Amino acid sequence: MATSSAYPPPPPFYRLYKDFEQDPSSAPEPPPPIEGSYQLFGATYTTDVVLPSLEDQGVRQLYPKGPDIDFKKELRTLNRELQLHILELADILVERPSQYARRVEDISLIFKNLHHLLNSLRPHQARATLIHLLESQIQRRKQAIEDIKQ
Repeated sequence: MATSSAYPPPPPFYRLYKDFEQDPSSAPEPPPPIEGSYQLFGATYTTDVVLPSLEDQGVRQLYPKGPDIDFKKELRTLNRELQLHILELADILVERPSQYARRVEDISLIFKNLHHLLNSLRPHQARATLIHLLESQIQRRKQAIEDIKQ
């Protein structure tokens, strides 16, 4: 009767690192980063960090196009529209339950537009988070220097 282990054996390239503790330069260089498009599990991905437009995804855009979008205003507008559609859906479910599908599609479209607007703000959020993190590090270091001086 054959036995099997719960974990597979390590990949064979672990032997390339056997002398790493004595000579760290003996380890092979890591592979270069992938640039362009690549295949993963049958799907094609790209390394470009570009948010595809709603039209590229086959979704109708409910807010104005262009680089000068007032995100706060558009998010509020879409949020109010979402609330209105949800209330209308509740009315339709009570009065005409067979006609709910169109309202659900409208709500889905609003959610997709909200999601896209929020995702387009991610780079700004990341930049602001990094600035805040660096400022807090500077503040902590200045405080540590003051503590050492005292």
